[in-house]
Amino acid sequence: MAVISQKTDARLQLVFDKGIDADGNMVLTRKSFNNVKIAATNEQLYEVSNALATLQERILFKVERNDQSLLLEES
Repeated sequence: MAVISQKTDARLQLVFDKGIDADGNMVLTRKSFNNVKIAATNEQLYEVSNALATLQERILFKVERNDQSLLLEES
């Protein structure tokens, strides 16, 4: 039995450094963008993320791409 994967959804998350809490731990905050084009390349999403980060008050810590896939049995 062969199983194939079909991408169904993509989400872009920008993670920002919000500072340090009273215990000395880094605090992060996220901004999520849903319904991202599945065909968008990682380079395109990274470039958009950096452009959006310049509009924010916080410093960009990392960029995450979350893809969702449907697993189907190949017939």
